[in-house]
Amino acid sequence: MTSDTSLFDEISLGALTLDNRVGLAPMTRTSATEDGTATAEMARYYAKFARGGFSFLITEGIYTDEAHSQGYHNQPGLATDEQAISWESVVDAVHDEDSAIFAQLMHAGAQAQGNRYTDETIAPAAVQPKGEQSPLYGGEGEFPVPREMTHADIEAVTEGFVAAAQRAEAAGFDGVEVHSANGYLLHAFLSAEYNTRDDEYGGSAENRVRFTRDIVEAVQAATADEFGVGVRISQAMVSDEEHKWENGEDDAAVFFDALSEAGANYIHTTDGDATAPTFGDDGPTLAEAAIEHGDAPVIANGGLGDPETARSVIDSGATLLTLGTSALANPDWPTKVKNNEALDDFDFEKTLLPKATISDFEVPAPADD
Repeated sequence: MTSDTSLFDEISLGALTLDNRVGLAPMTRTSATEDGTATAEMARYYAKFARGGFSFLITEGIYTDEAHSQGYHNQPGLATDEQAISWESVVDAVHDEDSAIFAQLMHAGAQAQGNRYTDETIAPAAVQPKGEQSPLYGGEGEFPVPREMTHADIEAVTEGFVAAAQRAEAAGFDGVEVHSANGYLLHAFLSAEYNTRDDEYGGSAENRVRFTRDIVEAVQAATADEFGVGVRISQAMVSDEEHKWENGEDDAAVFFDALSEAGANYIHTTDGDATAPTFGDDGPTLAEAAIEHGDAPVIANGGLGDPETARSVIDSGATLLTLGTSALANPDWPTKVKNNEALDDFDFEKTLLPKATISDFEVPAPADD
């Protein structure tokens, strides 16, 4: 059996010193107010994971501007100063439990299914997403055909990410994660199927990663050196689970190298099974490809709730890992595993039906003053 030290030794991530290698994955919970402000219930929800031993938390996707970025109704934002102020209580609650917290910055792109500012969606090209909107997050029916983005749109989205990162820094977050996964806007630019542009943002892998690379660089330049800037990457999309990059590992090599060069403090890979080959039957996992082709620390995500499986990705070279549904079932997963206690199974129907909104049973009662 692998030693527990692979999971529970202290480790550095940029300017942070973490108690262990286990973090909370970002998960859409649509539990903010309609105007995008974080709530007291969200503060208690996130704090319980920190109390349970997770050394760092990554929030649900947070929208970045008051135009096209919002993806779901009741999604939290960092598009305004008022929204940023509302996050301070969440950050303080997590820090009071001695854990770090990153704000995941997200632009929904063509996969938006609830935006209080506009009904129009934008994307690298006018290519309709596959699949249908999810009732879990309040959507229904097909996704609309998006409008192809202009260069002015690209500049505005970049400015939105930068401003949101600066608000996150002012609110006390330890860093941000640029969301370039799961089919949202930046991820769509990586895809030759969804990005059919013929300018400097389309065509070659070097061009398709340009938008994400530029945003990482811009956010790094606009925030303090000790403020972390990570990026999340996947092949699969919310609307297209079978999606693969056109040139497989060759594309991955370009993407991971470019994002490392841009100054990403970590690369967070996510796959259905983080231990399974993702580039053919004999290829590396997505995390292994990021380790091989990039220089940034790698966070692995996907089906790692079994402790031995979690240890295996660390032993394969990942710096950290994150848990999603296993954390929902076991908000004290690190504490339980460290103490050799039994883990609970995830109950999908109880937790995420009829909608993914945080349930009352998931929110601890307020502490007595």
